[in-house]
Amino acid sequence: MLQLSPAPHISSSKNTEKIMYGVVLALVPALVGSVYFFGWRALFLTALSVLSALITEWTFQRVTHREIRCFDGSAIITGILLAFNIPVNSPWWIPVAGSFFAIFVVKQVFGGLGYNIFNPALAGRAFLVASWPSLMTGNWTPPIGGTLSGLSNLDGITQATPLTLLSLSPRASVIHALNSGTMLKALFVGNTGGCLGETSALLLLIGALFLFAMRYADWRISVSYIGSVFAFSGILYLLGINTVNPIFHILSGGVMLGGLFMATDMVTSPVTLKGRWIFGIAGGFLCVLFRTWGGYPEGVSYSILIMNMFVPLLDRLQPRVYGRSK
Repeated sequence: MLQLSPAPHISSSKNTEKIMYGVVLALVPALVGSVYFFGWRALFLTALSVLSALITEWTFQRVTHREIRCFDGSAIITGILLAFNIPVNSPWWIPVAGSFFAIFVVKQVFGGLGYNIFNPALAGRAFLVASWPSLMTGNWTPPIGGTLSGLSNLDGITQATPLTLLSLSPRASVIHALNSGTMLKALFVGNTGGCLGETSALLLLIGALFLFAMRYADWRISVSYIGSVFAFSGILYLLGINTVNPIFHILSGGVMLGGLFMATDMVTSPVTLKGRWIFGIAGGFLCVLFRTWGGYPEGVSYSILIMNMFVPLLDRLQPRVYGRSK
């Protein structure tokens, strides 16, 4: 018997809620690590951020008489990722304001899940940095049992995170310390200062491997983004423009968090395979560009937000359909 039905013809057990809560589960290791490194305040700020995101989405959908979908998991992800992008010593209202902006302005005003142009969590972070720069870029707290810079001898020189030290044009002894194996180990494990969810590359990788195994995220975007940061920073290092090695660049700041969990957002990343490679490579190039010549030590959030604008163009890179002329 021949059965006729509209597309799509391939069914899947995956749905929006299953994928979203899968991402939430993948973020748990980094969340546990943030509590271990920075104390229970990290969990408190994350809970406030998630609660703000849920209340904002529920209120908007209620007032506009739309279907209440605030518990599909997307708002929870936005709240967690927004909290991961703030210092743990931030006032309680910082994650509340950031999540409100992310959900109300960046997501719901554009039409809700599936229609937003920019990654809500990253746009919320950009809003907080523009509104309260001193709280977002200079309010660092050392991890429990660790040091702010990752090395005790560097903390005696300046109270700054490893990435901030790089932007301060330190002397040769500090450059040597930043390139040391001890520093790279501290960055990989997460025993350094920074935003509460970005410091441990190890825990972020554990969560990302789960996403890739379940096919909730495309590894091509992460590999191309992080690999691009490594390649371009390595070229500048060999040319003598950058003073630290490329491994430091991919382990410091928000490269791992952005490359594994922000750039791979299904809504704001390309749907074509070629577009995803271009998205990641160009994003990594912009990140290195901002870090090297920009006035702000970090460039992850702005590089991904800029590439979000080019997603509709990258989605036009469709494979040629058989039988159709150019």
